[in-house]
Amino acid sequence: MKRGFDFVIAFAGLVLLSPLFVMVGLLIKLGSPGPVFFRQERMGKRFKPFFIYKFRTMIVDNLQNRQVPLTVGGDPRITSIGRWLRKSKIDELPQLINVLRGEISLVGLRPEMPQFVELFRTDYQEILAVRPGITDMASLKYRNEESVLAKAEDPENEYLRNVLPDQIRLAKDYLQCSSFLFDLRVILQTLFKLFRHTSDLEQSRRAQSGRLHERY
Repeated sequence: MKRGFDFVIAFAGLVLLSPLFVMVGLLIKLGSPGPVFFRQERMGKRFKPFFIYKFRTMIVDNLQNRQVPLTVGGDPRITSIGRWLRKSKIDELPQLINVLRGEISLVGLRPEMPQFVELFRTDYQEILAVRPGITDMASLKYRNEESVLAKAEDPENEYLRNVLPDQIRLAKDYLQCSSFLFDLRVILQTLFKLFRHTSDLEQSRRAQSGRLHERY
């Protein structure tokens, strides 16, 4: 039932959002040279690696050659359109392609990079018995993860010592209460937070525009 629900929603979402995909793709291409999509290897169910899809939000040279696997708020590698895509979470929408392909689900622990999975392999043996997902309880709690890590002296160390272990704990909690109704609840909470955050961003933009208008 879960796989069937994932497939239907992912297919419908890609069809309905296709105009948005085209518009975002054009903005990305106009903003900086390079591909529309960014692919990165992640670890899937039963430790099967796959490539996750997102809209590209960084300049190509640094995107290809960077040594630090984490991106934090204020990173100079992020393009102007990329900053908006990240704040609105629109950069995550291409993951519906991964859902359609059966590599991830709509709800489940966010798929992690292989090198980080290996550091917590025992925990992931339990977690990766099922497909990872686009959103879960950890995604809701750490919606502003990049901003949190940006405040740390060593973002990667903060992520590995505090953030990721807590996300793993929440993933194990999810396995204990996983059900169709619980998944639906997580999806609705995610959409609510997404729309509320988008509304807040628009209000902030208008307020800033109003202040500039008053100044000049």
